[in-house]
Order: sequence, then C-alpha cells, then structure tokens
Amino acid sequence: MSTGGSRRRLLAAGLAGCGLALAGGRRAQARQTQARQPQARQTVTLVVGAAAGSGADQHARAFVPFLERHLPHANLTVENLPGEAGLAALRRLADAQGDGSVLGWVATPALPARAVDTVGAGALLKRLVLVGAMQQEPLVFTAAPPDAPASIGAVLRRTVADGAARALGTPPAGSPAHLTALQLQAQAGMRLNIVAFPSAAAARQAALDGTLGAAVLGLGDVLAALRVDELAGFALAAPGQDMAEPGGMPPVVHAPGLALSAAVHRGLAVPASAGAALVERLQAALRAVVADPECHDQAAADGFLPRYLDGPDWRALASGQRAALARLWLATPWRGTGIG
Repeated sequence: MSTGGSRRRLLAAGLAGCGLALAGGRRAQARQTQARQPQARQTVTLVVGAAAGSGADQHARAFVPFLERHLPHANLTVENLPGEAGLAALRRLADAQGDGSVLGWVATPALPARAVDTVGAGALLKRLVLVGAMQQEPLVFTAAPPDAPASIGAVLRRTVADGAARALGTPPAGSPAHLTALQLQAQAGMRLNIVAFPSAAAARQAALDGTLGAAVLGLGDVLAALRVDELAGFALAAPGQDMAEPGGMPPVVHAPGLALSAAVHRGLAVPASAGAALVERLQAALRAVVADPECHDQAAADGFLPRYLDGPDWRALASGQRAALARLWLATPWRGTGIG
C-alpha cells in the first residue's frame, strides 16, 4: 500500500466525519431554534347566547381574561348569539369542530329549562358536553328598605294572590330567577302575584321604587344597590348547600320544606365531538381559574362565587333540574326568553 493512497483515504474519512458532525450539529441547532420559537396561539371563540351588555354577557367577558391566563396558547374572543332564547348559540356550538376552537358559555337552570319549554331543544343538548362550571351566582329575594323581606314566609305573605297582593317581580319568563319564583309558588301550594319584567334592570328599578312586595334577582344584578343600602333582602340556600358570603352579600337563609334552584351555575360546554384530552385540558384550566386570587377579587366585585363544579356533577345537577322543571311546566308553562 502506498503512502499517498493511505493519506488520501485518511483525509477522505476525516472529511466524511467532519460532514457527519456538521450535519448533526445543524440538526441539533435546528431543534434548539424550534424549541425557542413560541408555539402558535389558537384563536378560540366563546359563544354566548345573550346580547352584548347583558348580565350573562358581562359574566362571560369577566371570565375571558382568566381563562386566557390559564389556557396556554389561546386567544379568546366573544361571539354573542342571543337568538331563539339562546338556542342559536347552542346550535352554533353543536355544529362546531371539536378541536377547541369554539367553546360555549352556558348556565343552569336556564339550559335544562330550554329543553323543557322549546320543542327540539332536548335533542340539541345531547350534542353538547358540559365541561365544568366555575361561577355560582346566588339568587336574592330583595326589596327597598325598610320594607325588605327577611324570610320566605314574608315573601309569601305579601305576594300571595289575594286582594291585597303585591307583585313578586322577576326578570323575563324562563330566566333562572323567574323559574325560582314559579317553583316557590308550586312548592308553597299557593298562587303568587308573579310579574316577569322585560329585563333584570327593569325588575331591579321596580324594587328600588318600592312598588313590589319583593323581587327575585341574581346577586350580580343587585350587589351595588345592596352595598349602599338601597336594597336589602336575603339569598336562598338549597337544602344541604353551604353558600359562602362575599362582601356586601345579604344573609343566606334556608327554607325548610322547599327545594328551590337557588343559584345559577355558569361555565363551559363543548361539542359532543370533542375528545377527552380537550375536556381534561379545559377542566384543568377551570380549576386554575377558580384558584386564582384575582378571580376571587373579580367575583366579589361582580356578585358571584368562584366555585368549580366538574362536568359529571354539573350534568347530574342539570338532569335533576330538567326533571323538576318538566313537572313544573305541566302545571305552569312559561315561554323561554333567555339563557341566563
């Protein structure tokens, strides 16, 4: 073997080794560069079955920054679809891809109420999955002081439908507060003078004017007036329910013998086509939102309790509410007008 040939072979081997090393280095550098690049953010639409500026819309928009904080790589936008008592939004959600690009903001007992009062709504709800709730808004029986009721008995005495009856005011028919008034009437076994106003704001104003025996409203609708003593009253706790009291909230009482839907639960739903991984990721985000101290501050300002209710428990609650509302519908039908 010649010395020149050996040198050429050694030189070729060396160059080949250098080439492999350089290629490996480039691949490693590419991996590092890719790792440093931020993951693309997904545009996520939160569909709300209520008009912009409504109570349900405001609760949803207050939630959005916290969900963005705890749901990595998501940019959220709100889409308002108030048509058909909120069913237009549910249809939009049910028809969406199950990839997390469209989420629904829903509430109970309004959601199961639509399955009772609207033909075809029950089939639509089967195309959705309740992920979990993170807002619990107590319902408040209220009036202007010093005439504000302090118990369910006082509400019944002043609003029972006789010659001296004063009105029990509520937001629109089919809203959670209106359904609670109807349930109170059925369970108490007496006809009440229930008046459904066009909006929660109108019912609140009537209560402020002193023209009602009492009003049933969500805490968020009356919290500002409660804090400056323009309204007073009490929140109603369901049997066995432990309801914390945020600052400015009226006393919480139990009504023996009555099982009312005493609170609104709001949270997320997804199309039935969504996979388990997406549902679990959203549930983890909801739990993180509820644990966020700034969310607690927001809740105290807006009049809701930051409480997580997971999907199976929320579905069980909705199922029980649907059965109770179906029985109520047979005796006192209403026309649904909102998603809550």
